[in-house]
Amino acid sequence: MRRINGTIQIPSIVKWAGGKSQLLGQFDKLFTEKADFYIEPFLGSGAVFFHIKRRFNPKKVILSDTNEELINAYTVVRDKVDALIKALKKHKEQHSKEYYYKIRAQDPAALTDVEKAARFIYLNKTCFNGLYRVNSKGKFNVPMGNYKNPGILKEDILREANKLLQGVELKVMSFENVLDFAKMGAFIYLDPPYYPLTKTSSFTAYTKEVFLEEEQKKLAELFKKLDKMNCKLMLSNSDHSFIRDLYKEFKQESVYAKRLINCDATKRGPITELVVRNYV
Repeated sequence: MRRINGTIQIPSIVKWAGGKSQLLGQFDKLFTEKADFYIEPFLGSGAVFFHIKRRFNPKKVILSDTNEELINAYTVVRDKVDALIKALKKHKEQHSKEYYYKIRAQDPAALTDVEKAARFIYLNKTCFNGLYRVNSKGKFNVPMGNYKNPGILKEDILREANKLLQGVELKVMSFENVLDFAKMGAFIYLDPPYYPLTKTSSFTAYTKEVFLEEEQKKLAELFKKLDKMNCKLMLSNSDHSFIRDLYKEFKQESVYAKRLINCDATKRGPITELVVRNYV
């Protein structure tokens, strides 16, 4: 397991609000003892999956998300990494402010899967704060960030991710569909859009759908159904009384994270996040 200055290093295909790279050291003490079948229905940055893959090498893995472009990007990394690297080289060579907005204005539906993945990764690496956000019409609308040397193409990381993704099932689906695949003993990690700590701190715009009180309640209901199926469950969320109450019959612990996405740099300090488990 690779560490640099005590931090576990994992492949990072995309930046993602709420990514778990910084928490892997704390999570190591909270994971199950084994994971032969691993399911992750809120994929995001994939940090936990890559770590689980290295640590446990599960025989079966299902990764999913409602974000179609995200899942397409992972699928292309798994199946067509050479073509993706070639497309990203072109983006890297032509990167400029004018080029960024030209690519942002493209309609992903008109692109091939490789072109769509390259566009997605390029915009993610060059937009403001690596923030994935869409408007009510599902259009990516983040302005360009101010980076001297954005990491548009990291070939070694893409190739490593390609190896770790072999044999992995990738699906575009809502978290409720986990019930169609879960089996007794499966280890399921749930990392939904976090419940906002304040009314002004909500950030749920990974897709055009929202994820607030009702969605959190539905997720808690799913957690309880999976618990009755004897799945091993671990969930991350805001350390908020509303979330604590939803999972009051399960084991709860706090971990410490640093906010990485905030327009005010002074508000990027450490905060507690909640981890819920149905096992000891």
